[in-house]
Amino acid sequence: MVVYFVWGMLMNYIGQWLEIAKFHHWWQVLTTYLLYMIPVSIALRPFPVFTQYAYGLVAMGLLEFGGYALGTSYIYPDNILERLFGSHTFALLMALFFASYFPIGNWVVNRLFLLFVDKNGKK
Repeated sequence: MVVYFVWGMLMNYIGQWLEIAKFHHWWQVLTTYLLYMIPVSIALRPFPVFTQYAYGLVAMGLLEFGGYALGTSYIYPDNILERLFGSHTFALLMALFFASYFPIGNWVVNRLFLLFVDKNGKK
């Protein structure tokens, strides 16, 4: 939970700093990263990396679409991604990027688990 919370806060800050996109409220990090992305990550954990990414793409596509359709996320006008790829591709680009969070997040959490907990479950 700590990994995803810190990751979410950092990404929301970077999105604001680079003026790409942001949540309207800071607590949306909790609902998005902890209540949505962690269960998806856990469900995808047993699958190979590319399968995690593919299913993650579907999960993030729904999340991105919902966030922008409901107006709970803000897209900065004329941001760098819109200038590079066009305004009609923004949500797709975000979904493609954030789908990588599932295999990367599972890898990071696994590495931290192996670092702090031995094979017998002792610290």
